[in-house]
Amino acid sequence: MHEPTPGPAPRGRRSHPRLPARPAVETFTLAPPAELALSVAPGRDGQRPTAGRAGRGIVPALLGVPVDDAFIVGTVRCDACAHRCVLRVGRVGICGVRENRAGQLVSTVHGEAAAVHVEPIEKKPLYHFLPGSLALSLATRGCNLHCDFCQNWELAQGHRAGIVPRAEPLPPEAVVVRALDTGARTIAYTYVEPTVFLEYALDTARLARQAGLRNVFVTNGYQTPEALDLIAPVLDAANVDLKSFSDATYRRICGARLEPVRETLTGLKRAGIWVEVTTLLVPGVNDGTAEVEAMAEWIGSELGAETPWHLSRFYPANRMAAFPPTPAATLERAADAGRRAGLAHVYLGNAPELHDEETRCAGCGRWLIRRRDFAVVGWALVDGRCPDCYTHLAGVGLDRPAAVTG
Repeated sequence: MHEPTPGPAPRGRRSHPRLPARPAVETFTLAPPAELALSVAPGRDGQRPTAGRAGRGIVPALLGVPVDDAFIVGTVRCDACAHRCVLRVGRVGICGVRENRAGQLVSTVHGEAAAVHVEPIEKKPLYHFLPGSLALSLATRGCNLHCDFCQNWELAQGHRAGIVPRAEPLPPEAVVVRALDTGARTIAYTYVEPTVFLEYALDTARLARQAGLRNVFVTNGYQTPEALDLIAPVLDAANVDLKSFSDATYRRICGARLEPVRETLTGLKRAGIWVEVTTLLVPGVNDGTAEVEAMAEWIGSELGAETPWHLSRFYPANRMAAFPPTPAATLERAADAGRRAGLAHVYLGNAPELHDEETRCAGCGRWLIRRRDFAVVGWALVDGRCPDCYTHLAGVGLDRPAAVTG
């Protein structure tokens, strides 16, 4: 994922490794605190399993479909992400956390938080969603992509190298209580692809809604329409990584395809969920002028000219540690291309020297929100509108800032 924690691509039919035998783990039950005794509603398809856990973090998974196979009994297909992994008994999906156990698809990370942090919502990055507020960021291990430039590879791809990140038992009700206790207004499912821990995210998001909190996905967009249908009713915003506008680059660098990501972006928009887009510009990989221009034009035509586009500087990481950081001139050229394509809100990330974090009016260009170090330091909006030309700023919660510092 493009957002770091504080601090050869497979093709065709996938081969899924057989998991080593797991040591016996004592089950756990954590009752919801008295001040938040909330119930979890069934999923939209009515199929949310209620069976007890078979071990810590183990729950029956949603979107597991039996596959008819006369020769291999118990095969299932996981329809959570666009890989749609077909798994024989004992095999684990590309994500490393969804597994076929005795003919049933299970999630192995429910209630197992590998990263929990309270951060400004601007770090997601979400600039037009509850500016100045705090978000409780939550992740498990595992991811359905294996991007060569991943900054969170230990969490996302550690299973490929035999690394098992330490996790904290944190059931959904405890996540919500922690968010309320810290003053966060939002729970962000982030750092790795949240679709791989769909059940945990969905159970938490429903409780969060009941408690008056918002929910956001920081996502690579590589999910199925079925997964989006499940999470959309409780999702308020999403920042989607559009890693490239080349299918060949997606396949080579991430082990994925472009089209499912575009379908997720348009699906989120149709569902009425606030969308912001991030592109990590990697020198020599996805920073060509033609590709950047095509990406900007597609965002404007399919998602709308006021969709925020965050162009982020690449820093050497993971299997691309020998690549140079993105030059400032490359970021500025890409931002100019976005503005020429008609995008009203183009931001530059990981490049504080460029001072391009201001939100300006789409009508007259006046500054409306000023930021520094992920904090809102200036606010000119009046009831969500420009004080000069009265143009409405697209976004959520822009009537007043949660906090203005400096």
